[in-house]
Amino acid sequence: MDKIRILIADDHTMVREGLRKLLQTDENLEIIAEVGDGQGAINVARKEKPDIILMDINMPGTNGLAATLIIKKELPATKVIAVTIYEDEEVVEMVKAGVSAYILKDVAGSELISTIHKVMAGEVVIHPRVAKRLIKELIRNENKKDEIKLTRREKDVLTLLVQGSSNKNIADIMFISEKTVKNHLTSIFRKLGVKDRTQAAVYALKNNMVEAD
Repeated sequence: MDKIRILIADDHTMVREGLRKLLQTDENLEIIAEVGDGQGAINVARKEKPDIILMDINMPGTNGLAATLIIKKELPATKVIAVTIYEDEEVVEMVKAGVSAYILKDVAGSELISTIHKVMAGEVVIHPRVAKRLIKELIRNENKKDEIKLTRREKDVLTLLVQGSSNKNIADIMFISEKTVKNHLTSIFRKLGVKDRTQAAVYALKNNMVEAD
C-alpha cells in the first residue's frame, strides 16, 4: 500500500511541528513538505502533487482560501483539508472552493488521522460545529437571494444589460432617457450587492435572474 503523501500549510511553526509529530504516528502517512503560507503551498503542490494538503485558512500573503482555489483548479486530484481555529464566514467559501474536509484545530489527533483516511476514501468530513455554521450561512445566503426584489423596469434593464446593450441602446429600446437608465442601474447594483455592469451580469446569469439572448 502506497503511503498517503501530505503537505502541511500553516504559518505557525509550532503547529506544523505538532502536526508532523502527530502524523508520524501513522505509518501509512508521509509528510512530504511543510510551508508557512498559501503561495508556498501552491508552489510545492505544483511540484510534488501531494495526495492531501492540510491547509490553514488565515495565513499572511496568499491565504488558504486563495491557495485552495488555485490548487483545486490545477490539481483536482489533490484533496484539501481545511484546518483552522475559526468557525467563520469563510467556511462557505472554502467548501465552495472544493475542500474535502473542514475541521478545527482543537480536534483530537486520532480524529484528524481518521479524517485523512476518510477523505482518501472519497468521503467529505465537516466538523459538527462547522456544519452548523455552514447550514446557517447557506440559509442566510438563500434568504438574501429571495429578498432581492427588482421592479419590472429594473428586470428589463438587467436583461438588456446581460445581452450586451449599452446605456444608450437600453434607453432607445425602453423609450426612456439615459439618466433614467443610470438610475435603474444604480438601484440594481445596490440590490444585487455588486459594483459594476460586469458583476451584475455575472450575478444575474449565475442566479438565473435573466437569460442571455
